[in-house]
Amino acid sequence: METYYEVMRRQGITRRSFMKFCTLMATSLGLSADYIGRIAYALETKPRLPVLWLHGMECTCCSESFIRAAQPLAKDVILSMISLDYDPTLMAAAGAQAELSLEQTIAAYKGNYVVAIEGNAPMGQDGMSCIIGGKPFSEQLKHAVADCKLVIAWGNCASYGCVQAAYPNPTQATPVHKMITDKPVIKVPGCPPIAEVMVGVLSYLITFDALPELDSQNRPKMFYSQRIHDKCYRRPHFDAGRFVETWDSDEAKQGYCLYKMGCKGPTTYNACAVTKWNEGTSYPVNSGHGCLGCADDGFWDKGSFYQRINHTKPPTC
Repeated sequence: METYYEVMRRQGITRRSFMKFCTLMATSLGLSADYIGRIAYALETKPRLPVLWLHGMECTCCSESFIRAAQPLAKDVILSMISLDYDPTLMAAAGAQAELSLEQTIAAYKGNYVVAIEGNAPMGQDGMSCIIGGKPFSEQLKHAVADCKLVIAWGNCASYGCVQAAYPNPTQATPVHKMITDKPVIKVPGCPPIAEVMVGVLSYLITFDALPELDSQNRPKMFYSQRIHDKCYRRPHFDAGRFVETWDSDEAKQGYCLYKMGCKGPTTYNACAVTKWNEGTSYPVNSGHGCLGCADDGFWDKGSFYQRINHTKPPTC
């Protein structure tokens, strides 16, 4: 298999543009300039990473987020950084041809490919709520993962179950880590995850050929080590006791803290307030709406999105 650099040169990308690409990768990972050379060396010498991107019960919002990545662009990730050998949403092939591609990758790169999973598997009704290639998704998942290197659980559906697993969970939707216990599982929660966070995880795997440092829930610490509340631009209003208490009030128009309106920023770990969305343009709080806590386990079952976290006093900081 070609290296990343060979693919880029074949596409007419200059050495200057290649180094710019390496710089963007380092920036997206929060690394210093010292790492740019290391990234360049990895891309020049390593073959592209084979990736099988599976889709279970989900709404495809993770893919929708991913293809809008800006640094680096999703097309650069797909065409130059990884070898996306199977993805029913993005690949040109369909039906038997698509399934053949999956089988060929498993056979050719045994132990060296990554399985990225968007969505979860229904374990009730014999898995009949989600059929892929004529078989329950749970069967495809276990088959693909058996000989893989590691697993990435994209989004809240794969990481925690999301709306499919919300009470009463009629299909018995089951998150990835409860089905796959013999492989490393990296959780990248969010509904959907931030595009640059998804690209950053792939970039780290490619560059260092190792798992990023994970927290107790198997989330990459580089993106999930701080609460949204810790970096929120409305934090000074929180500290000063200035809160929005009714929508469309003067306080709301002045950008006061949304804690009393149910904002889950004080308990949600994600990079929204730093990385933001749509090429760093905004995020929910920036748009005047409180955080829903979509990167949390079971966020659909935690009560109203507009009910404050603690009825008696604000959270300690």
